[in-house]
Amino acid sequence: MRQAVRMPPGVEHVGEVTPWYRQLYAQVLVAVVFGIVVGWRWPEVGRAMEPVGTTFLAAMKMLIGPIVFLTVVGGIAGVADLRTVGKTGVRALAYFQAGTLAALLTGLVAVNVFRVGEGVHADPSELAASETAQRYVDGGESQRWWEFLAGLVPESFFGAFVDGNILQVIFLAVLFGIALKAVGPVGEPLVDGVRRLTEVVFKVLALVLRAAPLGAFGAMAYAIGQFGLGTLASLGSLIALFYATSAVFIVVILGGVLALYVRLNIFRLLRYLREELLLVLGTSSSEPALPGLMRKLTLLGADRGVIGLVVPTGYSFNLDGAAIYLSLATVYIAQATDTPLSLTDQLGLLAVMLLTSKGAAGVAGAGFIALAATLSTLGTVPAAGIMLVFGIDKFMSECRALVNFTGNAVAALVIARATAPLDLGRARAVLHERAS
Repeated sequence: MRQAVRMPPGVEHVGEVTPWYRQLYAQVLVAVVFGIVVGWRWPEVGRAMEPVGTTFLAAMKMLIGPIVFLTVVGGIAGVADLRTVGKTGVRALAYFQAGTLAALLTGLVAVNVFRVGEGVHADPSELAASETAQRYVDGGESQRWWEFLAGLVPESFFGAFVDGNILQVIFLAVLFGIALKAVGPVGEPLVDGVRRLTEVVFKVLALVLRAAPLGAFGAMAYAIGQFGLGTLASLGSLIALFYATSAVFIVVILGGVLALYVRLNIFRLLRYLREELLLVLGTSSSEPALPGLMRKLTLLGADRGVIGLVVPTGYSFNLDGAAIYLSLATVYIAQATDTPLSLTDQLGLLAVMLLTSKGAAGVAGAGFIALAATLSTLGTVPAAGIMLVFGIDKFMSECRALVNFTGNAVAALVIARATAPLDLGRARAVLHERAS
């Protein structure tokens, strides 16, 4: 007789059947479909929906800073030995760099095999940049790979929260958490207060998330109404290659790492995170799904302290989707403008992208700004070629965000497995229950 799986405390009711219309992922999916229809059939109405999407994103971003700060502080203050924090950080950064390299190589291989830019024969001198695109190019030129290090320290304690700079928030949280741990018993009431306040902030988050379908509808309706479905067809080959490459990266690279090292199934993990993935799809941003990702990974049995440190840091340093986009778009522009790139040139390109992909961390429109920074740094690929992909960038941002989110989920589980005992029995029970 098959023995029944005993669910861990707190997840006994994971498998209870809930009507589809009450599940967040279903509501967001329906809202996304309605948004596409409205933006396609009534473009003016779709463009008018922009405030709906941006207001929801603003509400989510309002909570990201406090959640990151509280979870990182609570995670550091809760470890038995501060050396564990250092080991976790070093392992995480090493993994992030390896993941970025793998993503860049995947993109380079794909665009060299399929060569979707050949035959365009675009003249860089005739590519006029729009005012909006020029702002991105200017931002890319002013953003150097080392500036994210120089900008780690905020001008004031609350300045990081006001500006929404997650890197600065993490920096403050690490210092605060170490200090709380160092003062010993004196800091214990504050540690308890941090945990209680974290619960309150997550409850506020739950209330805001009720508006997720409305926010997803507004964002998608605006995107389709503003840029139109015709933009998809004009550069469909590049978009298709990007989505296909991203899918291969998730299934083969990330799925392989998850299966071989963590011993978990990537498809069950994706199903487990379906609510967050649809939220990312609808809003074209992985930030609104950050709190839900942290909560669900902890529910899988990962150490709360490791998750609290690795996931927020990964949102700035582990941008797998942006890395794939960066390598694809750069070589595509070179092919489209008939700019020859030898193997040596592409290896040099790889080295530059390893830096520029980090240099845009924490910046709005990071993927596109990193592309502008890469082209301006290289000098070999015409920077004006950025206009070739500007029109479709919005339709590629959803995929970038999805890959970034999935990459951070896998990264957190890998680091949790390497740093602290990961309860695989609990993780498999939760994933199996959610998949059934």
